[in-house]
Amino acid sequence: MSCIILYPLLLLLFSSATLSEVQQKERGVQANGTQRLNELGSLKNRLQVKEEQLGQLKRQEDKVAFGASLGPVGNVGPFSTDIILVYKDVFVNEGSAYNPTTGIFTAFVKGVYFFTFTGHNRSSKPMGLRLFKNGQQMITVYNHPLGDRYETASNSIALTLEKGDQVYMLLWANTWVFDNVNDHTTFTGYLIFSL
Repeated sequence: MSCIILYPLLLLLFSSATLSEVQQKERGVQANGTQRLNELGSLKNRLQVKEEQLGQLKRQEDKVAFGASLGPVGNVGPFSTDIILVYKDVFVNEGSAYNPTTGIFTAFVKGVYFFTFTGHNRSSKPMGLRLFKNGQQMITVYNHPLGDRYETASNSIALTLEKGDQVYMLLWANTWVFDNVNDHTTFTGYLIFSL
């Protein structure tokens, strides 16, 4: 008879110990699952932040525009050789691609860019301006001496540039250009779209 009572008692004790272990394991799994969900949520948040930062960098990359004039320098030239013109009065330099110390624009993103320039001079002297890309002439203006008045000439071009390509303006040897506080002689460029 004692065996009959002892067996169910042992079964009850064993069952309650097992039930307790199962409940503990369930709580551990739930806690572990909650921890994993928290980790996934944290990773998702960090990924969103990184995607936003990447988007901001991409938008900044697409912000390229500059405009500058020679400034109140009077006559520039003539020189016995071609010289790079340095446009020091900078109106805008979004993206800092134009260097007002060297006069050189350097593309930091591949894309299609638009450039325009104007040159002003007294027409008693010749004026020759040339826009160069990586050492190769793209477009020019030349003003022959025709009298004694001030004249302005301009030209524009769209160019596909690779990252690191350089664009700048040259004053032809033995020619002149003029600027004053009215900013007649200018160099401007901007990114139309990146590629």
